Amino acid sequence: MQWKGRRQSTNVSDQRGSGGGFGGGGMRIPVRAGGGGGIGLLIIMAILWLGFGINPLALLGMDQGGGGGQSQVARGPGPQGTADETDDFVATVLADTEDVWNRRFSDAGETYPEPTLVMFSGSVSSACGQAGAATGPFYCPADQKVYIDLSFFRQLAGQLNSPGDFAQAYVIAHEVGHHVQNVTGILPRTTQMRRQMSQADANAVSVLVELQADCYAGIWAHDTYQAGFLEPGDIDEALNAASQIGDDTLQRRSQGTVVPDSFTHGTSAQRQQWFKRGYESGDMAACDTFEGRL
Repeated sequence: MQWKGRRQSTNVSDQRGSGGGFGGGGMRIPVRAGGGGGIGLLIIMAILWLGFGINPLALLGMDQGGGGGQSQVARGPGPQGTADETDDFVATVLADTEDVWNRRFSDAGETYPEPTLVMFSGSVSSACGQAGAATGPFYCPADQKVYIDLSFFRQLAGQLNSPGDFAQAYVIAHEVGHHVQNVTGILPRTTQMRRQMSQADANAVSVLVELQADCYAGIWAHDTYQAGFLEPGDIDEALNAASQIGDDTLQRRSQGTVVPDSFTHGTSAQRQQWFKRGYESGDMAACDTFEGRL
């Protein structure tokens, strides 16, 4: 992905080294494993409970959340307040999502409220509660912010076998996709739906939410390609990441068996399918995973 020397978003908040805290009435998230051993607690929490999408607080019954070769930017975060390549990369990708969604909302006669991306290390306090690095990247609809501990990129390239800067960009674009769902009213409606359902049915709705966010990430990739910023192999990196974080792949890797009723993000094939649909169509209408039921 051609990202160096381009516009960077100013909607980035660096909270690394702040220690998190429990401000804003946040609640501590209990740390529980979501499966067996094998892949480790960090990846189980980051993917099976959250991955690239819905805040795990929703899965814990709080229902406030939304929603997932070596890379040239797969480095650890620099000291607080110090810009390094990873910081620049994140800010550039966020700027790209702003350009894409500002233009699309404007074409529809609407205004796009740009989200803030919070970089943290260790733990962070959000309007959805307290979260740690094990939570993985997440979007909080209550404060309209994306949260990410940049050390996740190392896990993405390592434990999750998803190297490449565009795989990392896909993570950010997916979380921003949840923001688009929030401001268009999809997240509030699906959150209410899940509260009235059995766990299995609620999980099925969560899958549809996540797949739509993948499709929206594909739309971002479509527009980024049109702008001339993609390089050969970029889409393959995103599709590989989508495959590696499918519920079936992760469950098979972590516990040796697959439990479809427990899926919250979709299978590897589904995640690839919906990212490709957004990328190939460039049409938000093609991302209706709910088939008009909302």
